[in-house]
Amino acid sequence: MALDPDISRYYALGRERDRLSSPGRGIEFVRTREILARHLPPPPGLLLDVGGGPGRYAHALAGDGYRVALVDPVPLHVRQAREDAPPGCHCLLADARGLPFPDGSADAVLLLGPLYHLPRREDRLRTWREAGRVLRPGGVLVAAGLSRFYSSWDMLASGKLDLPGVEETVAAHVSTGEHRNQGRDYERLFTTAYLHAPDELAEEAVEAGLRVRALLAVEGPAKLLGDIDARMEDERRRDQLLRTLRRLEAEPSVLGLSQHHLVVATAGD
Repeated sequence: MALDPDISRYYALGRERDRLSSPGRGIEFVRTREILARHLPPPPGLLLDVGGGPGRYAHALAGDGYRVALVDPVPLHVRQAREDAPPGCHCLLADARGLPFPDGSADAVLLLGPLYHLPRREDRLRTWREAGRVLRPGGVLVAAGLSRFYSSWDMLASGKLDLPGVEETVAAHVSTGEHRNQGRDYERLFTTAYLHAPDELAEEAVEAGLRVRALLAVEGPAKLLGDIDARMEDERRRDQLLRTLRRLEAEPSVLGLSQHHLVVATAGD
């Protein structure tokens, strides 16, 4: 199964390794980690990080005591993940739509990237079903979606709405959920993606035979704050922000304003 050429070109630039390094962008990592800590089964167990990129989550979870297998379809990501991999973390080149693992072999599966790079619904459902196949009965799946509504506010806040074609692009996000970087301006804009309405992400999980336990906003609207980096670097203000996000994470009216939302689901008995 081939990866979309535009997605391959985008990730071959190598920026994913440092994407979460700034404090403002790092809120995605901090919030995702705390949600995972609440919902994953305790270590040691086998956790599959599917579409795990250069390994930021896989490495951290291996440090927590999990046995981790990272898979990603981008060769550069797998090489980078292997370079930094701690003991207990193994990295493989593979596609989320066809996982090289036996049925019922994993205690938990993460899909923190694959679903929003699959514009075709049948590919997303195939990915959900593959994740369900490799989970043991009662195993936990955590899957991320990008919100189709966040991008309009993000482009306004960042001043990118004036770039050629961007307003038409975010209008398409709202109406179809599809994102195409027609000009391949990878310095300022994202590559090919599918942007979910929050309820749609949960509905796909159910259609694939999974049981949804939670639908949560990751960052809420926090990344739209003009001083997000300063807030995340100040311990008092950081904790204040994180408490606010926890209080609102399951509120339906907040989900669409979050860049990422997470579905927590379990495999059937």
